[in-house]
Amino acid sequence: MCYFEQTRWVCGYWKWGNFRQQCNKEYRTGETCGLKLVYDTTYQSGICKICEQINKKDRRVRKMSEDILRWQREGNRRATIEKTQQDITDIQTQIQELWRNHQDKCLSIV
Repeated sequence: MCYFEQTRWVCGYWKWGNFRQQCNKEYRTGETCGLKLVYDTTYQSGICKICEQINKKDRRVRKMSEDILRWQREGNRRATIEKTQQDITDIQTQIQELWRNHQDKCLSIV
């Protein structure tokens, strides 16, 4: 039950920070007992790095979708459209994985 700092973002994501105080169970200097307790929580006003990555990928998917619509109007770009649609599918899979990891961390016990 050693004490650590914690950082928490508006989106609910959190991470452990630096070691702050040793508990009574551990007598060796510089060692921790393995159990983490919150010493102090620092709240960040912005969103976490994972949310930033998700937002970037969402913007990229939106841009690619607009490009596909434009190319369909122009015509004669079937291969480019197919490649971009595959890229969109790949990026959406990445977004889902990032979101799943984010939710798992937000819902985990602190």
